[in-house]
Amino acid sequence: MRSSLTLVGTFWAFLSLVTAVASSTSYFLPYWLFGSQLGKPVSFSTFRRCNYPVRGDGHNLIMVEECGRYASFSAIPSLAWQMCTVVTGAGCALLLLVALAAVLGCCMEELISRMMGRCMGAAQFVGGLLISSGCALYPLGWNSPEVMQTCGNVSNQFQLGKLVCLGVWQWVCLGSSTILNFSGWL
Repeated sequence: MRSSLTLVGTFWAFLSLVTAVASSTSYFLPYWLFGSQLGKPVSFSTFRRCNYPVRGDGHNLIMVEECGRYASFSAIPSLAWQMCTVVTGAGCALLLLVALAAVLGCCMEELISRMMGRCMGAAQFVGGLLISSGCALYPLGWNSPEVMQTCGNVSNQFQLGKLVCLGVWQWVCLGSSTILNFSGWL
């Protein structure tokens, strides 16, 4: 099989695949924000949550120790997280589409022309912008009741209440993959 990509193009295809998988993985995992509630660890992402309180017998709160999605799109705790879910998801989908086409370009002759490569690079750039926008929107939802229960009532947008609450993993994985996408476009 002959490739339609040069050695640099093949490296770009590999880098595109790695960053698309890293972005998509970090989008789906519920570890964007860590905290604790009722002595149990709690974690959030835009549309998933691990360990949440429910009313038990006698109106006592008990922690359900499992991960899951919110029951509906409108159940996502804040408008900012709803927008983040859509924007980041669209960016990840775009990156996966470009990565798939780039990998196919490694296997098929004359699939990716110079002009097509530029269009794919522009699409990758837009995907990186969408993911960056999603990362910027996420802290706007830190004033939601769920985060305030977990991180303290002083939590607000771009300000977590306790030092116990951390929001690092999202920035590392999504941020590094976005930077790699921007550098692949240049």
